[in-house]
Amino acid sequence: MMSSFWHWWIIGLTLICTLAVVLLLAVIWKKQPKDMTDKTTGHEYDSIKELDNPMPQWWCVLFVATLVFSVGYLALYPGLGYWKGLLGWTSTNELERNQTQYHRRFAPEFARYGKIPVEELIHNPKAMKMGRRIFANNCAQCHGMDAGGSFGFPDLTDGSWLYGGTPEAIEETLIYGRQGQMPAWEAILGNRDINNVTHYVRELSGLNTDASQTERDHGKKIYQQVCMACHDQNGTGNTLLGAPNLTDNKWLYGSSHAQIAYTLRKGRNGVMPAWKDFLGKDRVHLVAAYVYSLSHEKEDTKK
Repeated sequence: MMSSFWHWWIIGLTLICTLAVVLLLAVIWKKQPKDMTDKTTGHEYDSIKELDNPMPQWWCVLFVATLVFSVGYLALYPGLGYWKGLLGWTSTNELERNQTQYHRRFAPEFARYGKIPVEELIHNPKAMKMGRRIFANNCAQCHGMDAGGSFGFPDLTDGSWLYGGTPEAIEETLIYGRQGQMPAWEAILGNRDINNVTHYVRELSGLNTDASQTERDHGKKIYQQVCMACHDQNGTGNTLLGAPNLTDNKWLYGSSHAQIAYTLRKGRNGVMPAWKDFLGKDRVHLVAAYVYSLSHEKEDTKK
C-alpha cells in the first residue's frame, strides 16, 4: 500500500505532464504558419533545408486522439494513485475471472482423467499433452523442459528415484511434497574421515579414485558406522527415507570428489513443494502420469 505522499505525487506528476503536452500542442498550433510556404527555418545540414510549414493535419489529429485516449484511460482504469477507475478493474479480478473460465472449461475433463489409472493414462496422447503442458508451466523451472533436471534437481527421465518411481509414489511426492535432508558431518568426522568416505562412495559407483586400499577400507568402515543407516549397507539407498542410491552413478549434486566431500561436510537440504492446493488432485494425477511416462519411454526404447 503506497503512502499518501506517493498517491498525490503520482496524481500531480501525471496531470502536470498531461497538461504540459496539451499546452505545448496549443502553443505550436497557434504559432505555426497557416499556409504552405517555401520559407525555411534557417536550419540546413548537408544541403538539406527545413521548411517552415504547418504540421500535417493527420499528425495533429493523431496527437489529440492520444491525449483524449489517455484522459479516458485514467478515468476508467487505475492510474492515478489510489484512484481505482470508474470500471473498478483490477489485475487480481482479471486473473480470477480467467481462472474461473479455465476451471469451468477443463475441470470435467481433468476429473475424467483423474479416474483413469496412470498405467493406462500414459497411452492417451491427449492426456499426455495436457500433462506435459501442466509440467511445463509449473515444474520445468526446476526440472527443465525435458525433465532432465539440473544441479540439485532430479532427472525425472532416468528411472532413478529418491522416493520411488511407482505411480503412487510419484503422485504422493507431487501432492505432499518432499523435504530431503542430508546432515552435515564436518564437525563429527573431520577432513580425513570425510575424504576417505568420499573415496569409498566414489568406488561404490564405479568411479576412479586415487586413494590407497587402506584409505578406502577406512572409508568403508566410517560409512558403515554413520552412513549405512540411511543409504543401506551396499549403498543402494532407501526410498522410504529419500536416501539416494550411491551405486547407480546418478548424482544430484555432482560426482566429483570435491562435490561429494562438500555434501558430506556441509550437508544438503532439498525441498520439493506440495502441489495439492495449487494444482488439485486431478491435475496432479495428469502430471504424475506424464512424469511416469518419461522414464518408461526410455525403458521401452531399451527393450
